[in-house]
Amino acid sequence: MAYGHTNSKGNTYYLHAKGRMFFFSKEVKEGALDAVPEGYHVAEMKTGLLVLKKNVVEGEAKPAETAEAKPAETTEASPAETTEASS
Repeated sequence: MAYGHTNSKGNTYYLHAKGRMFFFSKEVKEGALDAVPEGYHVAEMKTGLLVLKKNVVEGEAKPAETAEAKPAETTEASPAETTEASS
């Protein structure tokens, strides 16, 4: 039996997979899954669209948090350079 999930609008959608891509459909088709894959959960967008999201392990940083912020490059001359240039 295919995994079905009813959204806030009362519409039931069935979970499918095609390779590593997951999607929900109103009808059971080829590739229907019996359960939500391990490490994922079902979330609902504002519009009622159902999506699969990866579970975040507690204590694990999100990709944006792990990236180091690069300092902005400036084209201004340092004070030492400006005094040398004016001499």
